[in-house]
Amino acid sequence: MKTSNRFLYALFLSMPALAFAAGGHEGHGMSASAPAMHAEPAEHAAAGMAGDPAKVTRTIPVEMNDGMRFTPDQVTVKAGETVRFFIVNKGKLPHEMVIGTAGELKEHAEKMRKMPGMVHQDANQMKLAPGQRGAIVWTFTKAGTVNYACLVPGHMEAGMVGSVLVQ
Repeated sequence: MKTSNRFLYALFLSMPALAFAAGGHEGHGMSASAPAMHAEPAEHAAAGMAGDPAKVTRTIPVEMNDGMRFTPDQVTVKAGETVRFFIVNKGKLPHEMVIGTAGELKEHAEKMRKMPGMVHQDANQMKLAPGQRGAIVWTFTKAGTVNYACLVPGHMEAGMVGSVLVQ
């Protein structure tokens, strides 16, 4: 076997181990030393679940700013509705939008204070650099109140929260 072929073969065989070591097994883009945020499986989450982009019934624009506010900070949807939140960071600081119950958000905010470099790649979360845009597609499965917040340390505490009334 040629040396170049041996190298490619060895690289191919090592790929699963490299993915595992990089934290890819957690479903998050965190370093191996950072704890993963494990909420309930999306289909059982009290806040709803990841939505199918083909089933989006409307798009809701959301702006984040350095005044530690979301605009709008209140939204009303129907139970079973799938919406796309089109999110824009209008500030000069990084911000994020995380959808969850008040308890989930509070618990995760505490983890963020301990691990401020935590990176999110779950369907209910979007972290954006200044000027960046992104989207969350979410299905609200049952009536009640669901919240969203920026969990960058200090931002939620400064008032960067919003609510979704699910009717």
